[in-house]
Amino acid sequence: MRTDPPSPPPASPTSSSTRSDPRRARDAACQTGRVIEQAPEPTRARRGRPGYDREGILRIAVELFNEQGYDATSVADLSQRLGLTKSALYHHFASKEALLEIALDQALSALEAVLHTPDGAPDQRAITRLRDVIRRATDVLIQHLPSVTLLLRVRGNSPIEKEALARRRRFDQQVTALVSEAQRDGDLRDDVDASIVARLIFGMINSVIEWYRPDGTIDGDRLGHDILTVALDGLRAQER
Repeated sequence: MRTDPPSPPPASPTSSSTRSDPRRARDAACQTGRVIEQAPEPTRARRGRPGYDREGILRIAVELFNEQGYDATSVADLSQRLGLTKSALYHHFASKEALLEIALDQALSALEAVLHTPDGAPDQRAITRLRDVIRRATDVLIQHLPSVTLLLRVRGNSPIEKEALARRRRFDQQVTALVSEAQRDGDLRDDVDASIVARLIFGMINSVIEWYRPDGTIDGDRLGHDILTVALDGLRAQER
């Protein structure tokens, strides 16, 4: 007598057909009460990008403006130097002009602050205040060397640059007034025009951007003292 081979057992809910379909496997698990741990989906690796915040982007932009000139630097140049897309750059700053405006404002605000006497400070002679302005302005230049360098190189080719130059003129006028007061007090010789004195003093200070390097041999902490000595000792009023 012929006997048929035994029928294969019915496929379990977790057979190969369900293993190939995660959704069917979950349904089968619910029917049988079995718990199937789902393997985590593979995550796509993210491309590495430089981690720049606004301050970092501004710093690199000022460096590039000083190297190439502001007008000669494009947004594409900035993106390439930073390793960012243009859209990522625009996420932080609306335009190249915005970068220039912020950098110039930082330099000018730091310089303008040296003219302000702290509240509660005793009244001082003009010569004492002038010495303080020269010393502190030299410190500002050293501490903000890239942005002050950019400030001193603008030529008024845009409204932002014109406004920066106007603020520089107001600063120069205040220094000139201080020199004039020191001359009237008899602390500075008065046979040299006060505006020329102010220009010569700050011409000396501003020249620092051309030859001072933070990693060089010149002591930045002493630089203000040296400029004071050269500028004011030669202007000291003569004995009458």
